Amino acid sequence: MLQAILPVRSLLIAIFMLMAGGGFMNTLVSVRLERAGSGALIIGLVGTAYFAGLVIGALRVPALIRRVGHIRAFAAFVAVISASTLVYAVYRHPLLWGALRFTDGFCLAGVYICLESWLNERAEPETRGSVIAGYMIALYGGQAVGQFLLGLGETNRALPLLIASILITLASIPIVLTRIIAPLPDEGGSVPFRELYKVSPLGIVGACLTGVMLGAFYALGAVYARRLGMNLSATALFMSMVILGGVALQWPLGRLSDKLDRRKVIVFSFGGTLAASLAIALLDRSGVILLALGALFGGLSFALYPLCVAHTNDHLQPEQRVAASGGLVMLYSLGAAAGPSAGALAMSVGGAMGLFLFIALCAGAALAFGLWRQTQSKPVPAEQQEDYVILPRTTAMSASLDPVAPEDAPDLEGNST
Repeated sequence: MLQAILPVRSLLIAIFMLMAGGGFMNTLVSVRLERAGSGALIIGLVGTAYFAGLVIGALRVPALIRRVGHIRAFAAFVAVISASTLVYAVYRHPLLWGALRFTDGFCLAGVYICLESWLNERAEPETRGSVIAGYMIALYGGQAVGQFLLGLGETNRALPLLIASILITLASIPIVLTRIIAPLPDEGGSVPFRELYKVSPLGIVGACLTGVMLGAFYALGAVYARRLGMNLSATALFMSMVILGGVALQWPLGRLSDKLDRRKVIVFSFGGTLAASLAIALLDRSGVILLALGALFGGLSFALYPLCVAHTNDHLQPEQRVAASGGLVMLYSLGAAAGPSAGALAMSVGGAMGLFLFIALCAGAALAFGLWRQTQSKPVPAEQQEDYVILPRTTAMSASLDPVAPEDAPDLEGNST
């Protein structure tokens, strides 16, 4: 693996530093707004603004990159994110912070597209799996480490934002000095959702509901922790445990799904997410048990998106996979944009536990749908299933990192399951 990631180490260092600096902003914004007296609905709407920016950026950014090039575009996006991080320290108002979160999401979409197209250019077919693994470790590892910047705000409210801005700015250095030549991003990468549903109903529903669940968690998980009485350090630890748990279980569940009917593993993961969410909702105190449940929740829920992609790929030809994966990541993003507002409504009605009750409801709906789908079609034999691949939930460009998908991806032709 080390030999595979050395040629792209500058890209991985950049995403790690960027996530270490900016990956905790969802947590910080939620905590600061909650401390200022904003209700769950306002916090949820601000969270929705971020994911809306991510979706729109994924659609609009490729044209900008084609005009100015990867390095200039990356430097511009990082500069805007760094500047917006400092603006949070200047003035606090939900409308302003919502606009800033939208801007952050838009620019992060540009960052993801730049980096993922670079990685796709540099990764050879036999090393793509290792490159993806390195990218995922850098991405989620940076997010997990960055959560601990939150605790620095106990003594100086501006300090987390200042350090975050420094890290984000420094993340541009490995990129502006790189000698890696990147291709222009492809405008393709998705298919109509109705056509995708015909191919894999469970893949579509599962990816969308996973987006709703994780969008709600990222926007409001810190608010749940604070309302449970956790201080900033404990809140950061809780969020980090969920993220690290998500990284830890993706590979074991994926390998299990390669050997069994993948639908059963998806159903098991939704059922486990349902049980973990209910347990967290009913647990009215912090402590080791909550951290363990948080890690379990992250491990099961984070694995759902790549499981849904793998299940969809089981019914496609290799040349169709990039287009299908692009559609699935867009569905995930749309779900993530809806999740914070819906989760906030649940918290307004049910208090702190309302967040995980809402997540449990989403997991239960997906579980029921998955069980029903098993009665409607036969499973794909294990020997005919495509290998499970861990893919990031960023933009449609991440679909091009699939190790067995060719570069050209025509539209789907109606294979149904």
